Amino acid sequence: MDISEIKDLLDFKSDFYNNLTFIESDPISIPHQYDRREDIEISGLLASIISWGNRKSIIANSNKMMSLMGNAPFDFVMSHKQKDLNRLSNFVHRTFNGNDLIYFVKALKNIYVHYQGPEAVFKKNASPDSLQSAIVAFKEAMFSLPHESRTRKHLPDPLRGSAAKRMNMFLRWMVRKDNKGVDFGIWTSLSPSQLSCPLDVHSGRVARKLGLLDRKQSDAKAVAEIDKALRALDPADPVKYDFALFGLGVFEKF
Repeated sequence: MDISEIKDLLDFKSDFYNNLTFIESDPISIPHQYDRREDIEISGLLASIISWGNRKSIIANSNKMMSLMGNAPFDFVMSHKQKDLNRLSNFVHRTFNGNDLIYFVKALKNIYVHYQGPEAVFKKNASPDSLQSAIVAFKEAMFSLPHESRTRKHLPDPLRGSAAKRMNMFLRWMVRKDNKGVDFGIWTSLSPSQLSCPLDVHSGRVARKLGLLDRKQSDAKAVAEIDKALRALDPADPVKYDFALFGLGVFEKF
């Protein structure tokens, strides 16, 4: 396939998979339960953090987190007492446990009180064509309170080679302006052109088969490589192709 054929295929598949039926079986279904901006941010971030493993388990445990927070995540984050935190202590999703969840609740309150919210952190630290350095700055802001060292592993660091798949997915949700009703686009100070592909085993495999990615490892260098290829196809909205790459890989076994 030449590049025009690849673009036609990916444009078609992006349009095909980027629709409301995508939501039900995806972790993005968690923030779609809310209308309040801060509830969308918090539920989306926490759901993205635990988005590895079985998708049904991810969604079930994300819903459990929201239930433990009274299905009012922003109010819980800003107004919790110690007794409220205690009921989070038995939460487990793979290696993410109750202590991690309790810390993230405290850290998110700190972000809203002292940093004017997560969008402000990303806006301040973004570069014109990338949010990868802002991901690192957000991690440092989130871990500016005393914490267990093991909890740090739940947020990525692209400067240390991480593909930051789950954080790039969360950023797609928050920043990408989607007229199909899937992505929220509530962070208007950032541009979809700055987003990076949430690279995982499925999207990486399809990208390699299409010749959009040569690097074998799915790491930060691979993200930079596929970003360059996808931005050549659509500079304004490169991560719309995440829908195509994921759909081709998961649903069509391309």
